[in-house]
This record gives sequence, structure tokens and C-alpha cells, in this order.
Amino acid sequence: MSDPFESGELPLSLRQDYLRGARESLDALAALVARLAARGDDVEVLGAIRREAHKVRGSAGSYGFAEASQVAAELEEIVKAWLDHPVGSDHAGMRGGVAATLVRRLAASLPLEQEAAEAAQSSAAIAGPATAAEGSRPPADVPEVILVEDDPALLELMEYGLKTRGYRYVVYRNGREALAALVALDVASARPLLLLDVDLPALDGYSMLDALQRERPGVFRAVFTTVHGTEEEQLRGLQAGAIDYLVKPISLQVALEKIRRWVGR
Repeated sequence: MSDPFESGELPLSLRQDYLRGARESLDALAALVARLAARGDDVEVLGAIRREAHKVRGSAGSYGFAEASQVAAELEEIVKAWLDHPVGSDHAGMRGGVAATLVRRLAASLPLEQEAAEAAQSSAAIAGPATAAEGSRPPADVPEVILVEDDPALLELMEYGLKTRGYRYVVYRNGREALAALVALDVASARPLLLLDVDLPALDGYSMLDALQRERPGVFRAVFTTVHGTEEEQLRGLQAGAIDYLVKPISLQVALEKIRRWVGR
């Protein structure tokens, strides 16, 4: 079977699925920005904007939309600064205007109309390779790859790649739930690869890995995945016990090649 990643292009249907989710994020951001214009120090609104921007920042580039990841990063960072520096109502309009400008730039960086027009002729693009890979997967006994990630868009992309390459894998979306499951997971003599997001709900990735090292030392080989790609953050991840560090937005081709080397097939 030919490798669907040889061309370097993702199936169009995957990109369209992503863009549908991105459109929902943009609609949510637009509504939040309207609320921000009325009250620029609303911590709940600022936190929601930051979470939506963080999702786009971490996944857009993985789907080929690097500019969208960059603009989302700008929005996330400026909202973080606003959270650290509350202001009175006289600055609310200014903050709302700045956020609205960034959301418009974000929308312009995504080919939403173009992809929608192409959707009708591409609905079966993924069916062939994905189905063939599913049929040839080994029995789901012990997972080779464990993916702990709360971004649904990035999860869909990574699951597609893992299925297509025939890996046995499991997915968790919550740090605390993942920890409970992995502490009890029977892996026999295997050492599964753990792709672990740093920013997780309920329990962050660093705390989760620390707990696993205490409860099940040497069982899992961990790789952190995060938008925080500074040298300091990468060193922190390695010093915490990870074997490597993947910076979002993640290239699926690069991730799969690294997984091939980590897993050994």
C-alpha cells in the first residue's frame, strides 16, 4: 500500500474537518470579543478568548495554516498580558478593538470559503487509505502509543496518522483520567510511547509524568507536546524525564517519523 503522506499533502477532507472546527472557534471568538468591548477586565471572557486562541495556535500549523498559528499566538499572548494587568472600563473599548483586529486577521489567514467550495468533490478522499490501514492493524492488546491531548483538532490529525501507519493506540483528553487509567494499565513487558500535552484539564502534563514516575517507574517513555517551545521549556521537559519534546503546531510527517523511531517500527 502506498504511503498517503509521501506527497507531503494532507487529505483535503481532513483539512475541511479542521476548518469546520476553526470556523466554530472564530464564531466563539467574535462573540467573546463583543463582550470584551463592553468590559475589558472581564476575567471570564479573557480566559475564554485565551483558551480558543490556544487551540488554534496549537493545531492550525499542523494542518498547513502556519500564519493562523502565528496570529492565534499573538492573540493568546496579548490576552495573557491583559489578565496580568486589569484595567478600568475606560480601556475596555481599546482592548475590544485590538482583539477584534486580531480575530479578523485570524479569519483572513484561513481559506474558509475556498475549502467549503471544494468540499463537495473531496468527501471520499480519506476513505481508501484509512480503511485499508484499519484492516491491517495489529490486535489492540497493549498500546504502542498513548496520546493525551485535549485539542480535538490535533487529536483528529494524530489519530488519522496513527491509524494510517497501523499503530495500536489509545487516547485520553483529561490529565487526571489519563493518570488513573495508566496507573492501572497492564502493559506486560512493553514500554508504550506517551505523547503528553503539557496544558491539560484537571492535571497538567508535568504533574502527570511526575506521578507516573513515582507509581510506575520506567514503564512509559514520555514525549511532551506543547506550544511553549522556548529553550527553557524544552529543558524543563527533558529534565522532568521526557525523551523528547514536540513543539506545536506539529508537522504530522515529522511526528510520524519520530514515532517510527521511538516505537521501533
